[in-house]
Amino acid sequence: MNIFEKLMDYLSYPFVRYAITVGVLIALCSALLGVILVLKRFSFIGDGLSHVAFGGIAIASVFNLTNQMLIVLPVTVISAVLMLRSGSRAKIKGDAVIAMISVGSLALGYLLMNIFSTSSNLSGDVCSTLFGSTSILTLTSFEVWLCVILSMLVIAVFVIFYNRIFSVTFDEDFSTAIGVSSKRYNILIAVVIAVVIVLAMNLVGSLLISALVIFPALSAMRVFDSFKKVTVFSAILSVVCALTGLLLSVLFSTPVGSTIVAVDVAAFLLCYIMGTASRTP
Repeated sequence: MNIFEKLMDYLSYPFVRYAITVGVLIALCSALLGVILVLKRFSFIGDGLSHVAFGGIAIASVFNLTNQMLIVLPVTVISAVLMLRSGSRAKIKGDAVIAMISVGSLALGYLLMNIFSTSSNLSGDVCSTLFGSTSILTLTSFEVWLCVILSMLVIAVFVIFYNRIFSVTFDEDFSTAIGVSSKRYNILIAVVIAVVIVLAMNLVGSLLISALVIFPALSAMRVFDSFKKVTVFSAILSVVCALTGLLLSVLFSTPVGSTIVAVDVAAFLLCYIMGTASRTP
């Protein structure tokens, strides 16, 4: 059986189609938000929120909740708001807040999982949560529909408020001067980022989420220099990389999250070379 026939055989299974659907939607949402985070110099927030989500998962595990999102999503949203609202007048600056919340959440989560562990394979559970696992290939139809609905909401928010998000991203003072509430839209961005991070946990794991968010945006910025072109190209590239990584993972039985990130890294190197070549006189 050649690779094409093998791929067609795998695609006949619903769980593979579920994984591809969720993976593509998460990649699309991550790319849209990644451009904003890079331009606002909050690239590290994705990594920080992923650690917060890990702490939320640990708390949910302690209480034996079947639906972990009941705890993970609110905790991540609150942390995202705290991180993005830490401006120049704050006593603790933005980068310090991100480091403090992320490291504290990661340490607290691991401590709780050790003290209240009900699993016979704690190391395996922790490793799967941090680096991704086969959970993306065991999604139920309910989880897929939940991801579809949340992803559509994220995309709708980005499209509807595109002009105001653009304004707040580049110059908050000017946005405030023309009547745009920068604080309100920063909170909106924080909430949307938190939703994307929680959704991406199943795809690449908490330690690799920042790569899924940042790499497509950085790759697009090597090739284009306008916000709209960067956003569109970043979204397309992210979807292509996620789809390629998922298919390679299924075909060659490699870790899903790591494979997707490896494809993203390869795409970044290619875009870097293209951008350098185009600017060379």
